[in-house]
Amino acid sequence: MTPPEDLMREHGVLKRILLVYREGIRRIEAGERTPAQPLNAAARIIRGFIEDYHEHLEEKYVFPRLCEAGRLTGTVSVLLLQHRRGRALTGRILTATRHATGAGAAHTLVADMAAFVRMYEPHEAREDTVVFPAFREVVPAKEFLRLAELFEDVEHRRFGPRGFEGVVGQVADIEKALGIYDLSRFTPAG
Repeated sequence: MTPPEDLMREHGVLKRILLVYREGIRRIEAGERTPAQPLNAAARIIRGFIEDYHEHLEEKYVFPRLCEAGRLTGTVSVLLLQHRRGRALTGRILTATRHATGAGAAHTLVADMAAFVRMYEPHEAREDTVVFPAFREVVPAKEFLRLAELFEDVEHRRFGPRGFEGVVGQVADIEKALGIYDLSRFTPAG
């Protein structure tokens, strides 16, 4: 698997967590009890898998290569700022979901999750459609293969032998806890 394919598949984990956040927002805004435990589990995946692993790979291997080639430097600056802002939002979401939250805290939690979703939907779309294709253009084929092996090694060192698949399983468990795992649930009536 090439580095962009690997990173794009990891974006699938992020997209599924964004759906979890949307479900949390929906429930809170409907006056339901805050699903603190599933939201906290989702934020822990964001912190450990997306921010500390996935974004680290982008910041160490993808963005510098683009900047060295003089490509997408403005976009890279924005993406780096968004990574920092995302980490701050995740920190607040983790804190807010450690325990059941009152109405005021729930309002702030909704605002933070909504801001995270709003920022990361275009963020990952821009990376998938512009940044990763440009990365492919500036990295020689031989190094591309070396990076693919490196990414895979780092993934398995951090997340064990199941790596990505294990993280996907954790996300599925969160979705099941919230009743949003069934894909057909998202199909509009005919």
